[in-house]
Amino acid sequence: MESPDMTFTLAYIVFTFCFVFTPNEFRSAGLTVQNLFSSWLGSEDIGFIQYHVKRSSLTLLVHSSIPLGYYAGMCIAAPEKNLPYINQVSAGWQAFLGLSLCLQLLSLGLIFYWSRRHWSNHPISRALQVHTGPQWAGWGAVATSINTEFRRIDKFASGAPGARVIVTDTWVMKVTTYYVHVAQQTDAHLTVTESRQHQMSPDSGTPTQTLTLRVASINQAVNPFDIRLMSTEYSELREKLHAPIRSAANVVIHQTISDRFLDTFRAQADLNQPYLLPSEMEVELCIGCMQVPAGAKLIRLCCEEGYDSGSECRQCFCRPMWCLSCLGRWFSSRQDQDRPETWLASSVPCPTCRSKFCILDVCLVR
Repeated sequence: MESPDMTFTLAYIVFTFCFVFTPNEFRSAGLTVQNLFSSWLGSEDIGFIQYHVKRSSLTLLVHSSIPLGYYAGMCIAAPEKNLPYINQVSAGWQAFLGLSLCLQLLSLGLIFYWSRRHWSNHPISRALQVHTGPQWAGWGAVATSINTEFRRIDKFASGAPGARVIVTDTWVMKVTTYYVHVAQQTDAHLTVTESRQHQMSPDSGTPTQTLTLRVASINQAVNPFDIRLMSTEYSELREKLHAPIRSAANVVIHQTISDRFLDTFRAQADLNQPYLLPSEMEVELCIGCMQVPAGAKLIRLCCEEGYDSGSECRQCFCRPMWCLSCLGRWFSSRQDQDRPETWLASSVPCPTCRSKFCILDVCLVR
């Protein structure tokens, strides 16, 4: 039969490992620093940078108290060791207690230093200071820009809270346990450096592919960092970035059938006859995503010479209301998902007036 102190030690090691690296079960139960101290941390949506400055500091304080928590727990789990009475314990336990206290005091001193001058000494604040210039006078102005863009619904966000990737109109960010990497989009170059194939995903139960991208900046003061995401999120990330993503020669990216169809849909729309927008007509935002201007118009072109005269397609009289991406996603969602070879030759109803159209009828607005 195992002794109580051994049982407590094993249980504490498992708990510590799960608390620091936070599996989904602990996150669902709310056993994270963010959930336990949510009232003090505030809202991430209101002040993204301020939230993570406080979160990273509090995380360091909590993690540094783990050895001291073990000593306190052993005082209860093994009362025969007389651990509450420091002068009666062995030299090994005295040394462990001394190191635990020193670690706790060191973290407190470091956090106090970070908090000086309104947290300007914090590593996250220093990471923002390298982006100051004519556009942003100080790190506070950079933080305001990031906070504002983070509140927008069109940002790209992926990953668990401890390793999250966030891309806004101006910034590429990676949130880690103690830090937030920040790079400006106009200065950043992204390269796919590695891909890993997993036979089974714990969430979907299907094979998945994980991509590793290297984010490097022409600003020498910004250290390169790696971000990881699923290959199914790659196209969404690519749409949010202003610059193209480079790939290493040996990296193969496996996109979903819908993503590959969307690329073909766009390529065919580029080949189709464009729609010249009348001067008196104004283009509004796409009613599907409400993020980009409506850039597609349906005109029956498949009835022209050389195409099938028996087509089910009808003339659509709707004004441009959808962007090309949303229209392509609508087209693919109306298809037989088990027969992707029929998608290009099929027709679907217009999402607004229900007039049937095919891929040859999709025109870009000029």
